[in-house]
Amino acid sequence: MARGYHVRANGIRQHLLHHAGPGPELLLIPGITSPAITWGFVAERLAERFDVHVLDVRGRGLSQAGDLDYSLDAMADDAVALAQGLNKPLVLGHSMGARIAIRAARRNQGAFGGLVLVDPPVSGPGRRPYPSAWPWYGDSIRLAQTGISVAEMRGFCPTWTDEQVALRAEWLHTCQYTAIKTAFDGFHTDDIHADLPHLGLPMRLVVAGGAPVIAAEDVAEIRQLSPAIEIRTVNGAGHMIPWDDLDGFLAAVMDFKA
Repeated sequence: MARGYHVRANGIRQHLLHHAGPGPELLLIPGITSPAITWGFVAERLAERFDVHVLDVRGRGLSQAGDLDYSLDAMADDAVALAQGLNKPLVLGHSMGARIAIRAARRNQGAFGGLVLVDPPVSGPGRRPYPSAWPWYGDSIRLAQTGISVAEMRGFCPTWTDEQVALRAEWLHTCQYTAIKTAFDGFHTDDIHADLPHLGLPMRLVVAGGAPVIAAEDVAEIRQLSPAIEIRTVNGAGHMIPWDDLDGFLAAVMDFKA
């Protein structure tokens, strides 16, 4: 069973869920509106090989919220500080979490053993916008703050299982509106492509084959910027890959080695 714990890192209280496994240590950084608990069904399977620590990114879940810096750099510094309490963990970042992993490795490459980058938004300055529009996030958070039913949440997540929708309805209110808006805006202002050529860690890019986030030309550009990166595609899966195809997701990540 998962064990929740808090640490003080980078000056704030950080909450993580530990799914104990045989190792190596893996720091899982979820996406923009995914508290750690929503990744529990994935972490349980990852723990068959890795010792998994799932982060509540600042402003989400049980980590500190309020009047904080919610920039990509601040979240990257959180990852670096947390890694220093682990043993050069591998980082598996999904969506925003993958962008955090890239920036964190650029800021302190020696803190990590390797990166698994799951469908990171490739938007940025002068690039096409992230395909999901802000109201999908903002409207659902505002509803969750006042109490959203599972049926209402189903309208935002029509393909998810009842259990997954119920968990999101229960926990989305913990995603601070300003934290999410800052991160979403950062998808369009932060240039992660400039970080990639500086990274010498073992890296794997996992692409959601059924989502519009990463196109073939994006894969080609990432490969040019980071020639040693491994590429895996989960065919037919949407952006929330494990929600659509858990076995396909695990096949794409479980054999990653530093």
